[in-house]
Amino acid sequence: MRFGIVVFPGTWSDGDCYHAVTEVMGQEASYVWHKDTDLSSYDCLLLPGGFSYGDYLRCGAIARFSPVMGAIEGFVKRGGLVIGICNGFQILCEAGLLPGVLMRNDSLQFRCSWVNVRVENRSTPFTRACRPGQVIRIPIAHGEGRYYASEDTINELEEEGRIVLRYCTEDSQVTPESNPNGSLNGIAGIVNREGNVLGMMPHPERCCEDLLGGADGRYIFQSILA
Repeated sequence: MRFGIVVFPGTWSDGDCYHAVTEVMGQEASYVWHKDTDLSSYDCLLLPGGFSYGDYLRCGAIARFSPVMGAIEGFVKRGGLVIGICNGFQILCEAGLLPGVLMRNDSLQFRCSWVNVRVENRSTPFTRACRPGQVIRIPIAHGEGRYYASEDTINELEEEGRIVLRYCTEDSQVTPESNPNGSLNGIAGIVNREGNVLGMMPHPERCCEDLLGGADGRYIFQSILA
């Protein structure tokens, strides 16, 4: 597969994504500058973490208007796969490609730690390499990761199986203590209705090698390749 890694001013996990895709997974990848609009050569787009445009106004609020976002909307409509990680998740929500919004952590603190997430739906292109209910260990690094949406939207996500990842304990229990940011219903990752756009706060690209403390992030990339 050929991956496009979208880079905005302030993006800083682009190198991590490139390493994971090319050196670890053995795939082709190239950087897509935020002013680029030709995405015809890519199978999957990654919107990495970081602080696009310095997180001014709101996280992702300015990046949403970059020229590449119009091209990404067309890419999604044609069935292309898109994954937004951390700031990428925030941008996808601001752009309306995913519902809801990411708000300031309920602790009002930046959280950088390892978390456990439970795979709620393994029938998506991003989780098919996982077992139903599997717990994977992935790091987070964010100050605005608290997922919020209206009650109707949350109910819709639950009923349609679009909550893909949920914060949990090591033994798969969803508890307030296992939720690092106060996200509603422990939400760590969701997909759009068509299932080809994933937004997740944890960073799979940072845990694809045992040298980094864990390799569970490979499940996400192996799923995409499958």
